[in-house]
Amino acid sequence: MLLRPLLSRIAMLLAGAALAGTVQATPAENDAAMIRLATDSGCMRCHSVLPAPKRADGLPPIAPAWRDIAIKYRDDVRAHDTLVRTVLDGSDPKRRHWAGKVGAEAMPPNADALSAEDARVLVDWILVLVP
Repeated sequence: MLLRPLLSRIAMLLAGAALAGTVQATPAENDAAMIRLATDSGCMRCHSVLPAPKRADGLPPIAPAWRDIAIKYRDDVRAHDTLVRTVLDGSDPKRRHWAGKVGAEAMPPNADALSAEDARVLVDWILVLVP
């Protein structure tokens, strides 16, 4: 009777170990609900979850990948508020902190495409994409 639960746990651990070697994306990157929200809100027109190669025309991606954003802001205690504000109000074209890495000069405001609550949820998700 005790053997069955033990074997079940061992099987689960072995399956998890096997998957760990083949899966490269984190569970958050595979979150279908967040991808759907981002796609429906138009975010995926410019952004990607993982870093993208140069476009066919040789130019860099339009906007930074969310994993790159998560890495850049991982130690910033104000990151959540800063990024929610940027998503809703757009970015300042004078703050070219992605210059040379992306093609867009600035992010446009998105308050008409995304509610403040959805922006907060999306930013929460983006900030956990750090590998």
